[in-house]
Formats: sequence, C-alpha cells, structure tokens
Amino acid sequence: MSQKAPRFALNHMICPRLSVRELIDGAARLGLSAVELRNDVGDNSVRTLDQAREARHLAHERGIEILSINALYPFNIWNDERKEQAENLAQLVEACGGRGLVLCPLVDADHGASESEKRAGLKDALAALAPILGRYDLQGFVEPLGFPTSSLRTKQVAVDAIRELDMAHRFSLVHDTFHHAGAGERGLFPEYTGLVHVSGLEDESVDFETMLDEHRLLVGPGDRLDSIGQVRQLLAGGYDQYISFEPFAPAVCNLDDPFTAIRGSMDEIRRGLAA
Repeated sequence: MSQKAPRFALNHMICPRLSVRELIDGAARLGLSAVELRNDVGDNSVRTLDQAREARHLAHERGIEILSINALYPFNIWNDERKEQAENLAQLVEACGGRGLVLCPLVDADHGASESEKRAGLKDALAALAPILGRYDLQGFVEPLGFPTSSLRTKQVAVDAIRELDMAHRFSLVHDTFHHAGAGERGLFPEYTGLVHVSGLEDESVDFETMLDEHRLLVGPGDRLDSIGQVRQLLAGGYDQYISFEPFAPAVCNLDDPFTAIRGSMDEIRRGLAA
C-alpha cells in the first residue's frame, strides 16, 4: 500500500519572536500552505480583532491557510470566565479565517478532582463550547496533554466524551506526538483526528514521565518519541490533514534561521516515511 504524502504546517511556537507576517512568509518560502497562530507568544500573539483581520489579509496574500488559534486554556474547567474567553477566541478565529480553536486541558498537580469528576467536567465543557463554536462554524481541536499532572491525558477519554455527546461534527482531536508518548497511550484515532502536532525528544537523560515542553525539538534522526512511526500509522489509518511543527525547546525557538532547520526536519520525516 502506498504511503500518503504528509502535508506540513507551522505552529507559531517554532519561533515566538517572529511576527505573524514573518511566520506566514517563512511558511510560503518553505512551500507550505498552512500555519497555526497563538495567543501566548508575547507581542506576536493574536489577541485583537484588528490583529486577526490583518493576519487573514497577510495569509491570503501569500496563499496560506490559517488552521487555528492556540489555545483556550484550561478549556475543561468551565465557568463564566472561560465562557467569555471562548467567545472572544472564537471571534478571533473567525476574523483570521481559521478553521478552529485548539482546546488545552488544565495541567495542575494540585487539581484534586476524581477521574469521574474530570470526565464530567470535560463533557460539560464540550457541551457548553459547542454552541459558541457553532455560531462561527468552527472546529474545536481537543488536545490531550500527556503530562502526569494533566487533567486530560489520553485521547481515548476525549473520544469517549465526543461520542457520548454525538459531537464529532464539532470536535476533533489534536494528536501530539510528544503528548502521545508522554501519556503512554497506544491507541490512535485517525478518524477522530483533525490536526497533528509533531516534535522530537533526543535527551537520553529524560524519560517520558518527566519530559517537559523545553525538551521538544524538531524531529531528527535521534528522536526517541517515534514521531515518524506515529505519523506513519495515522496516515495509514486515513488521516489526511496537516502535520504541524510545534517544538518548544529554546534551542529551536532561538535559532537565527529556524526555517532551514524546519526544512531539514521535513526531509527527515519524508525519508522516514518512505523507508
């Protein structure tokens, strides 16, 4: 069976000091057609409707699609504040012409909720988010975070909630290769996946239970997460959306020329998939 060719995108976390224009221009130079914007990259964040409209204009000029704004956090702790944040972010995503909003769960070692309480809170949040996203015809990209202190570690729990609410038309998964390994999750859900985040881990002194965002590199030949294997399985299972680079390590984010390094990682992933 032939392997589908991956479609790559850039998450703004590759280099937060880049402006939105520089991110979009860089994606175009790499021959890519999509980016993810963020609301947590300091002065380069998209936080106002004027900024979102300008991003839409820049992207249109360069033939680039805006996939998402990343992120509503902590989306699964629903209250009046979260409702207001969700409404504001949904407006920003629509203004920039994006597909959807990334939804990240609470990460807190002191969060004392039981597993049943966490599941109930997740369902309550999704049910409350659905009409907000629906008003703008947006997708909710649910991203389980594999850290031990995460209130939503596995995609299985997210899929169960989406199924129980019958909301697969409104919500899909973010499969993050780093968090998939961190959660120790074996199952993949390509049919529920709307976006893939890819990064690599090379530090031999760090195990999957203790690895942090600062360890997330571009995927290279020394990657311990088997990110290429994960992508291969997703593509073989029918996934045909974007694979977005999301390294957090300062060693990547502070590069003078991140785009040359990204091109090298793209080549590494393509070689691995072809092997």
